[in-house]
Amino acid sequence: MFYAISWFLSSVLLALWSLACWGTHAAVAWAVVNAGALGSGAPAAGAILVPDWLRAWTPPGLAQELATMIASASSMLQAVLDAVPALSGAITVLAWGVWGLGTAVLVALAVGAHALIAFLKRRGAGSGAPGITVAR
Repeated sequence: MFYAISWFLSSVLLALWSLACWGTHAAVAWAVVNAGALGSGAPAAGAILVPDWLRAWTPPGLAQELATMIASASSMLQAVLDAVPALSGAITVLAWGVWGLGTAVLVALAVGAHALIAFLKRRGAGSGAPGITVAR
């Protein structure tokens, strides 16, 4: 039963890890797609393609503050955005690499938990304290 519980928890953690990596990749890819609009400053802040479901939940005051913040950091942001097209192709490769490393760690931990359960089960199956023999 402990084997099933450990592998179930490991698979749930792997699913959550995959979801987190996918969500992060989607957010970064969205930021790269909209990077050109950010470099123009406040007038282009409305051109950022915010998903409709998110736009309904965003207060107007927050949108204004975001536009002001983008306008104040426009020159610094433009220098960073000049390098974005060169990095856009590496985003997917980086996401897969990070996902693969995390998956390898999770699988190694799952195998370690399996081995630990087997060790404890074998150790607990003995007939008493180790090193003590019963004389007949």
